[in-house]
Amino acid sequence: MAYKAEGRLHKVFDTEQKSASFQAREFVIEVEDGKFPQMVKFQLTQDKCTLIDDYSEGDQIVVDFDLRGREWNERYFTNLNAWRIARAGAQDGQGPPPADAQYDGPPAGMNTNNADFDDDIPF
Repeated sequence: MAYKAEGRLHKVFDTEQKSASFQAREFVIEVEDGKFPQMVKFQLTQDKCTLIDDYSEGDQIVVDFDLRGREWNERYFTNLNAWRIARAGAQDGQGPPPADAQYDGPPAGMNTNNADFDDDIPF
């Protein structure tokens, strides 16, 4: 099950080596929820542990994650396994253009002459 959450990065924990072949890292984001913000803890595993390295506490981020649950000795556990992290407002890893960015016109080679435009639209 895939989900998405947005919030302020509150705390990042160190990577923990759980066994010879498994590592995990946790982080917490503060999610606005009306009068009482929620502190939500996520887990990164294996090669995903470094995804949080490019962010600092206080950054607004979006976390894509899976909801995982399991039973062990008649106890039930739930994990929020993060698999992608991006800055809030970014799309596909691309943020909005800087405020001082200027439009340089269409790409070279693009036909901007409308002489070939056929306005024979059926509506």
